[in-house]
Amino acid sequence: MSDVAISPVSAPAERVRARLSGAIPDSRVSVADLDLPTIETDPRSWPAVARFLRDDPEMRFDLLIDLLGVDNLRRRGRPSRFELVVHLFSTSRDEHVRVKVILDGENPELPSVVDVWPAANWFEREAFDLFGFRFSGHPNLRRILCHQAFVGHALRKDYPPGQRWMCTEEDLYVPGLVARENVEEDHFETVVVNLGPSHPATHGTLRIVARLDGEQIVEAESEIGYLHRCFEKMSETHTWNQVIPYTDRLNYCSAFINNVAYCKTVERMLGIEVPERGALVRTILSEFSRIMDHCVCIGANLVDTGALTNFWYLFQPREEIYGLIEACCGARLTVSYGRVGGLSREVPADFVARCRSLLRSIPKFLDDVDNLVKRNRIVWDRFRGVGVVTRDQAIGWGFAGPCLRASGVGYDVRKARPYDFYDRFDWDVPVHRDGDNFARYLVRMEEMRQSLSIIRQALEILPSSGPVSSGDWHVVLPPKDRVYHDMESLIYHFKWVMEGIQVPEGERYEWFEGANGELGFYVVSTGGGSPYRIKPRPACFPMMAAFEKIIVGSRVSDAIATLGTLNIIAGELDR
Repeated sequence: MSDVAISPVSAPAERVRARLSGAIPDSRVSVADLDLPTIETDPRSWPAVARFLRDDPEMRFDLLIDLLGVDNLRRRGRPSRFELVVHLFSTSRDEHVRVKVILDGENPELPSVVDVWPAANWFEREAFDLFGFRFSGHPNLRRILCHQAFVGHALRKDYPPGQRWMCTEEDLYVPGLVARENVEEDHFETVVVNLGPSHPATHGTLRIVARLDGEQIVEAESEIGYLHRCFEKMSETHTWNQVIPYTDRLNYCSAFINNVAYCKTVERMLGIEVPERGALVRTILSEFSRIMDHCVCIGANLVDTGALTNFWYLFQPREEIYGLIEACCGARLTVSYGRVGGLSREVPADFVARCRSLLRSIPKFLDDVDNLVKRNRIVWDRFRGVGVVTRDQAIGWGFAGPCLRASGVGYDVRKARPYDFYDRFDWDVPVHRDGDNFARYLVRMEEMRQSLSIIRQALEILPSSGPVSSGDWHVVLPPKDRVYHDMESLIYHFKWVMEGIQVPEGERYEWFEGANGELGFYVVSTGGGSPYRIKPRPACFPMMAAFEKIIVGSRVSDAIATLGTLNIIAGELDR
């Protein structure tokens, strides 16, 4: 019989516990009530628990959101040094759940769950690379973010942050498909080609090794990590607010959304609220950032297919939005405008007028692009029926955002779990069912129009005055004038700068709708001035993992078009 530990839990956690009780023979499972219902199990029971969570009709946790490791070496109260943390989502019930697999020993081993959730493939490789977890049965367990000459596992707590390892030409990874000779007989003239990493069509940092039969791709393997900087290790060596500039470098096409998602996660751990005016400014700039992101995605994608004119049409509104953001914070690309508790400074006096001007100018550019693209034969040939991802594939591969919605799943965090003011606005979630490149284009174009509608409604209720940041001086810097003339404010200022914000001990996963899909931050605090563990959920990571499967059977030119519609963002992918 299964052993499900008994302790008082909330209703969602109680439902999980009730379903698990007795359902998995000879398993050890407990359910805790943290920020999410949290299941703890051991490596032996993990595959059975995984299948139950996916297949049980009242569970249906079919979408693997994230999988990560945690090293508890300097953390009190945990039963072992290492644990695997998995976040799952049910697309039919709009619910999240967390599973922790408690691992034994210094070099833990546990079964792979790639056969349960194909999305686990690259996530497990990442946990192997950065923590040394060995997943038995994994189809291709090797490093993914660090190079092949890297020694050790960078996110272990006893690994020096400043350690570096040289990578030489002899250390370069050679995929198995390059040396393989047992290709099928009808591929008698196959040839292996490298696409990228330093090529405009691969957007700079993605390497695709493909075996071609004529122009058709018969086998492919992707390699990433060329832009890896270990965002998570850097975050652990800085204060909570010093992490914000690093979040800019994740999805740098919509950096402000990263700021907001990270800050809101920390704010919820602190239990503080941002004033209404600050929250609305965040919403407005986040939606403008989403428009910028989609403009870059579609504009660059169409350039890859030879349609240069659209690039100019889409980069004009992007530049004008950058003008608005620059007026707010002085920066354009990596903005660092968010702060835990609000914003780094007040918006300019003409903020509303600038926003309304953009609302008037952007629709014309979108209409012009649509007129050029929607009936263009070249675009049709590259987009329609190409790069098809079915609904089940999209869920199995861990897709989110516009790519998931283009495959018929209407999951949008802003609707499923509204935050800020999204439940007060009238807007729609665009969904298409074809799952091809054209569907992904159509979804992004409509999402930009919906974002404009959200901004218009947000401006209607934006207070003309009031603070944009919390008044809690434990979290937000006091005004400079008070620091100069008031001893208490001077002390707050000193402690904020020298010690950083003190976040209570605990852990939390918060999720938001980034431009590329669910952007989540899993944060562990031990009560100090710095994060103990931070793991962003990179939206394009699982989609790039699936790319090498999607393009098999297509031509090289079609693969480039598909890559663009999946929207590779190297900063987020490699971290």
